[in-house]
Amino acid sequence: MSLTRRKFLGWVGAAGAGAVIGKNASASTTEHFKGYPNSFAVLHDITLCVGCRSCEAACNKVNELPPPDRPFTDLSVLNERRRTTAKAYTVVNRFQNRKSPQHPVFAKKQCNHCLEPACASACFVRAFRKTPEGPVVYDPSVCVGCRYCMVACPFGIPAYEYDNAFSPKVMKCTMCYPRVMKGQLPGCVEACPREALTFGKRKDVLEIARQRIHDNPGRYLNHIYGETEMGGASWLYISGAPYQEIGMREDLGVTPAPELTSGALSVVPMVVGLWPVLLTGIYAITQRKEKVAAEEKAAAVAEAVEKSESSARQALSDALNKAHKEALKEKDAAVQQAVKKALAEAASSKAEEAAH
Repeated sequence: MSLTRRKFLGWVGAAGAGAVIGKNASASTTEHFKGYPNSFAVLHDITLCVGCRSCEAACNKVNELPPPDRPFTDLSVLNERRRTTAKAYTVVNRFQNRKSPQHPVFAKKQCNHCLEPACASACFVRAFRKTPEGPVVYDPSVCVGCRYCMVACPFGIPAYEYDNAFSPKVMKCTMCYPRVMKGQLPGCVEACPREALTFGKRKDVLEIARQRIHDNPGRYLNHIYGETEMGGASWLYISGAPYQEIGMREDLGVTPAPELTSGALSVVPMVVGLWPVLLTGIYAITQRKEKVAAEEKAAAVAEAVEKSESSARQALSDALNKAHKEALKEKDAAVQQAVKKALAEAASSKAEEAAH
């Protein structure tokens, strides 16, 4: 992760200080938040979705995600029950329609961008935050990889980059926040050929949903999913099939996540305050191990060098002795040869003198 040890200790130190001075952490607030009045939302009309996967393809392109194992034109994937992953921020699933078995129901799944998100409630370093525009965004630069957000999310949305060993991040739909800030539509909304997705101010989108239900009482359930679930969300649904039959939880109630977690998470700053001590201890142990390992390595290198130098000195001495002995032998041989030559010349000279 890009978070340095110094920066992390600063974060947890600040959290510990918050516990000491009695300030409420964002994870433990008990104030009911009704949402930003001008925030945006998306309405998914499930009765209009045909499972074409155009929204998946657009999401993949806009967020520059890796290509899927099977192309988006391959609709056989709809036979599987899929969930969002680090490489797929949104997925469309097909469900059996009990009222009309020959007409299956298709439902898009992605981050619901709760008004009071559980991921932000559980995150003690505030890597997640709800923006005034509606999207719930993530800051990887402060994330410590604890993955509490994944456990806290009642919809099972956040995914982790387990295959990224160097800088793994928590991955999820951003509601195309950069595009929204530029006045553009989210990629999936723009790509939907059936206009099953409607983007606009949340209050306006809710009115559209209510109007459709009012005008078509036999087509829709009289319930807008996401209007009040877990305190409300910025992703809303209307459907003709019971929500629990299309993979959506109906046991969440209307209480926002922070109210449910305030008791448990109020102790997080105190617990987190102990983290610097723990990390300092771990760091000291690691440094000690590294120091001992370095000393042992240095001693081993010194011993190896000494043995190498000793061997080299011995080899040199042996080579010099051998060279000296060979030189003496050569010298003796040369002397003997010279003596033999001199004797031979003397004998030859005497023979010549005797002949005369």
